[in-house]
Amino acid sequence: MRRSIPRLATALVLTGLATAACGTGGSSDDPANPSAGVPGQTSAASAAPDSALNPNATVNVRLVLEPTSLNLTTTAGAALEQLLLDNVYQGLLTVDTNADNKIVPALAASYETSADGLTYTFHLAKGAAFHDGSPLTADDVVWSLRQATAPGSKQPNAKTLGSIANAAAPDPGTVVLTLKQRDNDLTWALTQRAAVVYKKGTDFTKLDAAENGSGPFKLETWQRGSAITLVRNDAYQGPGPKARSAKVVLRYITDRNAADNAESTGQTDVQTSADATLLQPFTGNAGFTVLRGTTTDKYTLAFNNAKAPLNNPAVRHALRRAVDKAALIQALGGAGVRVGGPVPTSDPWYQDLTSVDGYDPAAAKQALAAAGYPDGLKLTLKIPSIYPAAIGDVLVSDFKKAGIELTVRQQEFTAWLTEVYTNKDYDLSLVNHAEARDLGNYANPGYYFGYDNKQVQDWFAQATVAPDEKTRVDLLGKVGRQASEDAAADWLFQAQTLTVVRKGVSGAPQHYTSSRLPLAGVGIVK
Repeated sequence: MRRSIPRLATALVLTGLATAACGTGGSSDDPANPSAGVPGQTSAASAAPDSALNPNATVNVRLVLEPTSLNLTTTAGAALEQLLLDNVYQGLLTVDTNADNKIVPALAASYETSADGLTYTFHLAKGAAFHDGSPLTADDVVWSLRQATAPGSKQPNAKTLGSIANAAAPDPGTVVLTLKQRDNDLTWALTQRAAVVYKKGTDFTKLDAAENGSGPFKLETWQRGSAITLVRNDAYQGPGPKARSAKVVLRYITDRNAADNAESTGQTDVQTSADATLLQPFTGNAGFTVLRGTTTDKYTLAFNNAKAPLNNPAVRHALRRAVDKAALIQALGGAGVRVGGPVPTSDPWYQDLTSVDGYDPAAAKQALAAAGYPDGLKLTLKIPSIYPAAIGDVLVSDFKKAGIELTVRQQEFTAWLTEVYTNKDYDLSLVNHAEARDLGNYANPGYYFGYDNKQVQDWFAQATVAPDEKTRVDLLGKVGRQASEDAAADWLFQAQTLTVVRKGVSGAPQHYTSSRLPLAGVGIVK
């Protein structure tokens, strides 16, 4: 089956709070409209023609979470993907964030799949080259995939390519992948970080603060603790458009009030992850547009399933019932939706699971007593300091009503990565899981949740090799529901993103900006 995918006209893990509402604009009194309650938005970003733009312009963009390294092969977290994917590095395929993350071409112009689903043949786009000027060929693709899947690979997402038995390059423009078994997630995996194409022979140990990608931008400077500057790759002849601006400066501003001030005073042109409670300077202001966007940002209250007392399902269920998610969303400005499970609303296997462990503090207290804790519990919550203190405040208050004494420990994100993500040293933790289609975390007992359900693991494995999409969707739906019914974690809300754009800025990304932020289409009107 041959699949030729139309070219994109424009190029469009943890991150800071992305507050917004999804869908189109609407009146603030429309209860059926998920946009309701956040005024001053528009439903779509506008794009001016190239002739109207200043080709020498510098665009300043506010981001929240600065990466700790620029090495996609060793460092976890969506901050790297947000910065680097589609901007500096590319894979065979990518996603169109304006079409619900539809899979579209990048370095592969088209591909064919064998009838049994075990062979994929990719035909490379012409003109692609690395930033050092060397042409990008099938040999580079094959070498990169082999490095990602080799024994001992440090690639955080290497398992997503585990179905590949062999990668071959019959000619410079063709890549053939042979699979061990059918893999319905392969094309999605090829849009993600593990499938980035590097120049053959690249020394990965030198990528912490340097790059040799193939994208429309090059890395110019990194002022740690402040900003990363991308400069247009003027020699770019690869897939998609050239960058419309000469430079893009990513300014890392964690404080929400400081971010508002930077946008108001012209220090930034685009403010991503705007706070829904701080929009007054921009609402109804002709000098700004507020874009509302969809995300896959799942604010997850993680339970250490492998550690007492959280290894007791009754305790986990009680904790879930103690939290008033609707009140929490309102405390954060109303820019979020309840989901009740680990699947975001944009995934085909999404189900509304908000009825599971509904808010009932009295029932939560009774459940704790029945589980052997009549006098309540003392627990500690570890939360990266980039998140609003209001989240911890609400959790402390809600848990107190159920007889739970919660101590909140805010910490630097680097400390969170070590203590919680790596060492699993925690009771409760809260972080934004911004990555799309990450349901596999709940089928991985080694993940920091410590959730181990053999039936869930079996369903997920079956979904990967399912013979048709309906079977796959049904199986993944079972995974999501079971994780919720087991109280593997608590999903406080799915965030919605607000992006403030200064007048005269064209083509600012609108959707899924916490995990992917393609910037080639952003420009400044003359």
